[in-house]
Amino acid sequence: MVSIDEHGLTIGSASPAAVRHYDNAIHELLHFRAEVVGEARLALDEDPDFPLGHVLSAYLGLLTTEADDARAARERFAPFRASLDTSRLLPRERAHVEAVEYLLNGDFTTCGALLARITEEYPRDALALVAGHQIDFFTGDARSLRDRIGGALSAWHGDDRHFGNILGMYAFGLEEAGHYDRSEAVALRAVELNPRDVWGIHAVVHTYEMQGRFQRGIRYLDDRLDVWSTGTFFNVHTWWHYALYALEAGDTAGALHIYDTVLHGPDRTGVALELLDAAALLWRLLLEGDDQTVRWRALADDWAPKAGEAFYAFNDMHAVMAFAASGRIAEAEQLIADRETYLAEDRPGVTNQTMTARVGLPVCRALVGFVRGEHDKVVDLLYPVRHHLNEFGGSHAQRDVVQRTLLESAIRSANADLARVLVSERLNLRPTSPFNWLKHAAVAEVRGDRATATSARTHAANLRTPSPDHSW
Repeated sequence: MVSIDEHGLTIGSASPAAVRHYDNAIHELLHFRAEVVGEARLALDEDPDFPLGHVLSAYLGLLTTEADDARAARERFAPFRASLDTSRLLPRERAHVEAVEYLLNGDFTTCGALLARITEEYPRDALALVAGHQIDFFTGDARSLRDRIGGALSAWHGDDRHFGNILGMYAFGLEEAGHYDRSEAVALRAVELNPRDVWGIHAVVHTYEMQGRFQRGIRYLDDRLDVWSTGTFFNVHTWWHYALYALEAGDTAGALHIYDTVLHGPDRTGVALELLDAAALLWRLLLEGDDQTVRWRALADDWAPKAGEAFYAFNDMHAVMAFAASGRIAEAEQLIADRETYLAEDRPGVTNQTMTARVGLPVCRALVGFVRGEHDKVVDLLYPVRHHLNEFGGSHAQRDVVQRTLLESAIRSANADLARVLVSERLNLRPTSPFNWLKHAAVAEVRGDRATATSARTHAANLRTPSPDHSW
């Protein structure tokens, strides 16, 4: 039985009821709501042989970056794949099966490339777009984050129910590729079209973060608190962004309140994507000499069950943060040793091996070195990788914690020339960031220039208390 999905694409061998649940699942996925899991399950309950239903279920398990979820997805998909005659599938369905098989085998790169081919021929394939967009995010491919969606946009129209969601994805790609003015305009339009588009809200927030417009970001989130703060897979991460704005504004107590109530609060889920936000916030405080040992210990307890198996190097970095900062250096070193063994294994095509070798291990070693006060070592490890940190995923805002670690070690090792360069880079990209001016002051102190240090601190304080009519 041939059906047509919500976006006008042909689906073969699926009951109309299964397709309705599939459409519902895509809608929920585009809004990062937990209901996507139930709708995907209902689609397969209606039609256990529904190919795109199985593909969707596999994507959902693989894009959590959790090793256990990936293993469960492989186990679910295997019997379906074993009984499948791909010659009976439509070309688009066959292409999805091939793409998700590569992802099941750990090859994010090839999966992303195959999904790009699908969207070339079928630009209205929302599943291919959203899955590919997430893969681009997890592999740190800014150009593809932009162009995968940009290349499909002309096939979408203002009266499409999900046009706003597609614009939200495009806005995030624009931001990661450095087009901040265009990103802001597109993201604001996306949220105007669909006020519940949390990914579009997220794109606006990233744009303000990357420009140092923290006051504007706080107001933007405050105005939409009821939309983004609860009810989605993304609310914890958006609260993390709010906490970053609070730190930039000098409100450490506010940031820690967010940490205790949301990032690592009583209702925490313990998933890696949330634990890494908690670690990234506390590490920023650690860099400033703020001892949060009690919080670190509780966080390390939650990371411990996830640290044994190599799956995503970006997660490994945040686990090492928790272990090292809580004083559990032996566990941090054990994770590093395990990843060294992992690199010696023959795993052709596994993207995470390359991520671990090129970025993950140097960063993890540097984090341990920072806690030990080995700042020359930190600089030696991080300086060579600082321009390709994107290769192990995350966003510019997330990876900035590594850049800050390099800067702080440069200052503490009295490497004044490098520290000056790093601060100059930051100031000229985000001249409205109080953090950058405070680091400019710290570098000036190292260089013996007290007048510049005093002036920079004064400027940072002024930025944190703008006049009411200040344009942010």
